Amino acid sequence: MTRKLHLNAFLMGVGHHEAAWRHPRTEPARLTDVRHYQELARIAERGTLDSVFLADGVALNGNVGHNALGGLEPLTLLSALAAVTDHIGLIATVSTTYNEPFHVARKFASLDHISGGRAGWNIVTSAGEAEARNFGVVRPSHADRYARATEFLDVVRKLWDSWEDDAILGDRAAGRYADTGKIHPIDHAGEHFAVSGPLNTSRPPQGHPLLVQAGSSEDGKEFAARHAEAVFTAQQTLREGQEFYADLKRRLASYGRRQEDLLVLPGISPIIGSTEREALRLEKELEELIVPAYGLAQLSTMTGIELDEDALDKPLPDVPAETEGAQSRRKLVVDLARRENLTVRQLIGRLAGGRGHRVVAGTPEQIADQLQEWFFSGAADGFNVMPPILPAGLGDFVDHVVPELRIRGLFRHEYEGRTLRENYGLARPASRYASGREAVVAR
Repeated sequence: MTRKLHLNAFLMGVGHHEAAWRHPRTEPARLTDVRHYQELARIAERGTLDSVFLADGVALNGNVGHNALGGLEPLTLLSALAAVTDHIGLIATVSTTYNEPFHVARKFASLDHISGGRAGWNIVTSAGEAEARNFGVVRPSHADRYARATEFLDVVRKLWDSWEDDAILGDRAAGRYADTGKIHPIDHAGEHFAVSGPLNTSRPPQGHPLLVQAGSSEDGKEFAARHAEAVFTAQQTLREGQEFYADLKRRLASYGRRQEDLLVLPGISPIIGSTEREALRLEKELEELIVPAYGLAQLSTMTGIELDEDALDKPLPDVPAETEGAQSRRKLVVDLARRENLTVRQLIGRLAGGRGHRVVAGTPEQIADQLQEWFFSGAADGFNVMPPILPAGLGDFVDHVVPELRIRGLFRHEYEGRTLRENYGLARPASRYASGREAVVAR
């Protein structure tokens, strides 16, 4: 079978550009309107994209008075999207640092049942200090967050397996709803968690909802190689993409996994125009709407150093190499500033479109050229598409870039299956209690 791109639509408010809410083609009042997100999900499904993805944090994103953008809780929202779609995958970010395994296992099992097998979990460890303050704790160290995440995921998987696939009998005549011999306590006792189980929700249709990861630090890459089935990542150049891709795929063998068991999906923010001039005009319009104070606040968070207006037209100051926050994103930002000799103001402009993800402005054909180059050059299995404005940017991608990818034989014309795993070409995990049964691989 010819290898095909995988495309995920990353939905963020009214667009990924930080000034999207100020652009006349968006409606910021729709940030908490479920119909807005349902429209986006239907657009993505019309384009036969693999999935939609909702990022999340547990602190306010932005500064009051500037871009204090709050969003809806993603699992609740994805249940509403499941009701108006039939095929597209539904991926939500949920933290392992500020949740408990039983809650997370039950919520994702429920979403998988509600959607008929389309749920995915983007596993994050929550690097922000503001998030810790909302729970009255000190932010754990980077290493401690990943140690907790590893055990957290182990418990969740055990809970998903605690009901065997055929545990429910529904035998009315015998008065037996379930075979209790196929419902198992997990009796987990570890460093971070003690969980008896079983889960009070039957096994998800996918066995395990799809596991996604988004960290690119050394700990993050090892976690991904061991556990993840898709990785959302950020690289600015083709060479960086190739190096990350090769590094991550190389690590899989240590965990007995094949290269096709993990999809690498770099982020790309496509600014699309019918001509290159039109695309560049939209890019300039958005750049002129940037609020410098907000950009400074975001850059201060990314780098870990306090920046004010006096720094705008100077080079980025020295940034400490070590951090307990988001390590890979800090390195990406600093490398970009140094490589291109950017002032802080210029760096803010470069980051405004995708917070470190690659921004490409051009015609549908030029966007498709970029995707094809990375796909064929060993830098990507697909892409995490981040439209700068929504819904228009997603509609432009679906209506103009997707047809170009289909003409080139790079993308599907229709869905291969009904579950997210089937459309990603990934195995359905067998229950740990189903001895002798093989995982069914969708191809």
